Amino acid sequence: MKGLSGKAVMITGASKGLGRALSVAFAQEGAKLALSARGAEALERVKRELEALGAEVLAVAGDMSVSRDVERFVAAAEDAYGRIDVLINNASILGPSPMPLLLDYPEEDFAHVLRVNAVGPFLVTRRVIPNMLLRGSGSIVNVTSEAGNAGYAGWGAYGISKFALEGLTETWADEVQETGVRVNMVDPGEMDTEMHALAVPDCDYELAKPQEVTGVFLYLASDESIGVNGKRFAAQEFNPERWVEP
Repeated sequence: MKGLSGKAVMITGASKGLGRALSVAFAQEGAKLALSARGAEALERVKRELEALGAEVLAVAGDMSVSRDVERFVAAAEDAYGRIDVLINNASILGPSPMPLLLDYPEEDFAHVLRVNAVGPFLVTRRVIPNMLLRGSGSIVNVTSEAGNAGYAGWGAYGISKFALEGLTETWADEVQETGVRVNMVDPGEMDTEMHALAVPDCDYELAKPQEVTGVFLYLASDESIGVNGKRFAAQEFNPERWVEP
């Protein structure tokens, strides 16, 4: 993918599922990686896997809904690489499983899901974006969901948090128009992940593998998407021909 080699790419929630698949995809394109996840042991395994591919990797365990962990992660990445070219806000949690109806949703769990899935991306973006604006370049990609685009009974705080993330994406995108920084969102669709198994334990249909939906993220991180801002992409329907600038 054009212009990815040497870019400093920050990925949250990088230890499994889509985050791990994205980390591998960017490593194969020659990007320098700054990875975070709450589980230090799983994150270290991913780091070793990527280093075996020849990638330069910084891994910092932390909770991106906690300001001090955000600061520690971003500061370490800026110190290691001098800049952050791409931020992918992927970290999220499902909440209680099986997911209760809103009438029965525990208040503490509801607040925690929104904190991780919506406030966390706000905190990381707020910390990363000033230096992108100073340089006049940068790409931020937020991972949303079909449940963030239409209300579904039983998807509770998770779906509502993704609605919030979509509003956050559109607001950031509008605020950075014509700055050289772009903010977009991607719905990866249903995937064969641990989170999907918890959300839909009786799933009886075939699911996409996380590594099959990375193309749109590579595109949005690359120089090919310069000028693409405030858009929502469905990863499993992605057609790069539609978005390539003339």
